[in-house]
Amino acid sequence: RASVALRGRPAAMEAREPLRDVRGALRAVLARLREGEPSEGREPFELPRFWDALGQTFQVTSQEATKLSLAFSRPPLPSAENCRKLSEDVQNAILAVATVYYWLPKGQGTTLRKMVRDATTEVVEGMIQLTDTILNAPVESLSQEQLISTGGVWEACEQVSNLPRDNQAAVVSALAASLGVVKDAVEEMEHALVEGQDPYGDIMEDEELGFRGNRDTYWSEADRQLLSSCMGLMKASKACLKKVLAAVKAHGKADSPEHIAQLDDLADIANEISPSVDELALSMYPPVNPLAVRLNAAKLASVLTKVLEIAKTSHVCPPSEEGWVQFLTGAVDHNMNKVKNFTQGQL
Repeated sequence: RASVALRGRPAAMEAREPLRDVRGALRAVLARLREGEPSEGREPFELPRFWDALGQTFQVTSQEATKLSLAFSRPPLPSAENCRKLSEDVQNAILAVATVYYWLPKGQGTTLRKMVRDATTEVVEGMIQLTDTILNAPVESLSQEQLISTGGVWEACEQVSNLPRDNQAAVVSALAASLGVVKDAVEEMEHALVEGQDPYGDIMEDEELGFRGNRDTYWSEADRQLLSSCMGLMKASKACLKKVLAAVKAHGKADSPEHIAQLDDLADIANEISPSVDELALSMYPPVNPLAVRLNAAKLASVLTKVLEIAKTSHVCPPSEEGWVQFLTGAVDHNMNKVKNFTQGQL
């Protein structure tokens, strides 16, 4: 009996050989997607046609993942010939996905392109993961990993229906994501400041740490004055993203190269708000180094000023939107000046 089992194993390994080749080919596609620039299409590009084609290639890929997974889910395993056919179909499906992504010209918007590229990359990664799982699994069984990997490909392929359909929708989606992160950061910081003198109270209630009255764990009165101006900047960041998001929703257009480029400029600079808010928030925890706080506050203020300037000169800000741009520009300057005054003695 043992010798029969051993005789069957090389055959099974051999049957899976085409899958190894496919995995190599998919890895090459993934590497190209990650670094590659699409060709600017020669024929006139039609967005609706692009979305139809992309939807179809994602659907076919999902079906090929199912076929591949089923073939390796129970004995008898596919013959070498069948495995070659399955592997070929998987490879063709993934090549079709990548090819359609490459149709999308940069002129349609870099924010949109990045989101489509991320979705495409996820599908390819999912399929690599599935082939990996099948190649590493015991020959005669459907593993939990294989089920999870198959589901992963399905999920990645379903993403296509949630993708924004043009650059205006893509920028709305990017701004909304940033706003969510900034809201959380502001709430967290407000909570810490309200908690009382001791932001580390919940993590350092250990007798062995002994006397807790050192500067490293609480805010002095001077710290709190400085931090209230920093909170002002953080709240201005939230208001800024909220207002820019509303303006892009109301007035943003993806109908000309100029409008598309303006939206990308806005998204690019607005992307810097959330990391800058995080850096400022981190420097606000005790022990407070006022110069580090001032530096991070200045960086955030300069990002916000730039966002407001770019918004103001773009098509998303008709005269009806000028009021809040002016108000927020003033709020940023006011809070930054207060930070400078509180830290003047440190220079």
